[in-house]
Amino acid sequence: MTAIASLTVRRYSGEEAQEIADELIAVYADVYNTPPYIGDTFFSVPTYINRLHAAFEMKGFGVLTGRTDDGTLVGYIHGVNLDPERPWWASLGEARPADVVQAAEAGDVFWLRELMTLPDYQNQGIGRRLHDAMVQSRPEAWTTLTCIADNEPARSAYPRWGYEVIGQIKHAEESPLYDAMILRP
Repeated sequence: MTAIASLTVRRYSGEEAQEIADELIAVYADVYNTPPYIGDTFFSVPTYINRLHAAFEMKGFGVLTGRTDDGTLVGYIHGVNLDPERPWWASLGEARPADVVQAAEAGDVFWLRELMTLPDYQNQGIGRRLHDAMVQSRPEAWTTLTCIADNEPARSAYPRWGYEVIGQIKHAEESPLYDAMILRP
């Protein structure tokens, strides 16, 4: 683990994030270069590149980065305004509380798509700091995310941060099982 003295957090729009896409992809490649993700096509870098570039164009896309004093990108978070027709969201059906369904239909739910910290910088509160900065800065009152059901310690962190599990989904046939969670306003 590499300790850091300070972290600079910066926001990027979709257009601005395209300029640092290679850095974002490099972080992803490092984070997912561990078992059980190695060799899984769902978590491959080319697959992520496609998902990331698609996200740049989604409504409300934003990314926050965390950099050390020397400019090293050590983590980031990105997300979009949740489309209430998104297949994974719609698949939850009646498991979704009525008030969050109404919020999604009104455009008031943020979908936290990715939160990652480089392995050498984990367990220092960077992920939590990026999460809190993003959620507090979003115009949406609600937040939703999906977390791989057996992805510890992330899976245990989210309930400590106030999230509640409302069901389980798969993003694609080849994807692992995810817990779908919501953070109430």
